[in-house]
Amino acid sequence: MAIEVFNRYENKYLLDDAAYRRVYDRLLEYMELDEYNKRHPYYSIGNIYFDTSNDALIRKSLSKPKYKEKLRLRAYGVPRPGAKGYLELKKKVFGLVNKRRTSLTLDEAFEFVRTGVEPEHKDYMNTQVLHEIHYFLQRYELEPKVYLAYERKAMFCIGNRDLRITFDTNIRSRRYDLRLEDGDYGEPLLEPGRWLMEVKAEKTIPMWLSRMLSEHRMFRTSFSKYGNEYKKYAANGKIVKEAAIYA
Repeated sequence: MAIEVFNRYENKYLLDDAAYRRVYDRLLEYMELDEYNKRHPYYSIGNIYFDTSNDALIRKSLSKPKYKEKLRLRAYGVPRPGAKGYLELKKKVFGLVNKRRTSLTLDEAFEFVRTGVEPEHKDYMNTQVLHEIHYFLQRYELEPKVYLAYERKAMFCIGNRDLRITFDTNIRSRRYDLRLEDGDYGEPLLEPGRWLMEVKAEKTIPMWLSRMLSEHRMFRTSFSKYGNEYKKYAANGKIVKEAAIYA
């Protein structure tokens, strides 16, 4: 069964191709690929992010508060109509990330967000998580706002599954066709050859990893996929509005 509750710290780093290859090769001394990546180079993740009509959640997140939260629907690959995905409630409090998710069919997830009414319980659902998302939906009137997808390679520390490192590339987004079943196309969020590395640990990272990051002069970034997509979207909207004013 997939893990449905996470509590961990997440540190992010932006890499170019050369840095990715150097770090990835070093990590293989201490880490192993997850089961899917042992057979495939990457796996594709698609997400629908929900927000208010005036983008209150992402605007609050970008102000760097001590507490922030967001809701998204995730699937692996391009799902078929009627397939299941994960509805995820993600919170961050003083740097600690708490993620809670439940499996739902895609239609159940969209209807739940649209109406705020919990779906009838089925064996594949996590009832406690449904209750928490229900409470969240009472506070916000949400709608699908953006699609984000990327290719991922994931690794676990040998002998310590609490440490996980992921590499995401080909990050792309769109603000139309906001169904996961519609396909995994979109506009690139980063230039080609760029990678987002995330170090995810329940506690502090081990000394060998700290030394490795220092040796390669890698510094943490606050890069958020949805946050950077919104900033790009907002900047383009401002440019279009100014062009209309002076036309």
